[in-house]
Amino acid sequence: MARGLGGRSPANIANFLEGINFPASKDELVNHAEDNNAPQEVIDVLDQLPDQEYTSMADVMSGIGQVE
Repeated sequence: MARGLGGRSPANIANFLEGINFPASKDELVNHAEDNNAPQEVIDVLDQLPDQEYTSMADVMSGIGQVE
């Protein structure tokens, strides 16, 4: 069954990162999501990402795949 837009899904996380400028650090990703009123479960996933610079949304999604 396909996951809908919500919760910890990559599509939901990407939704709360819309408009971010890359490259971006993990802290910038978290701050941007917080500024977009992301729920705590999204912030929790972003907090688990490796502390590095992300060059694109694909790079972020790859990082999420490693921590999920």
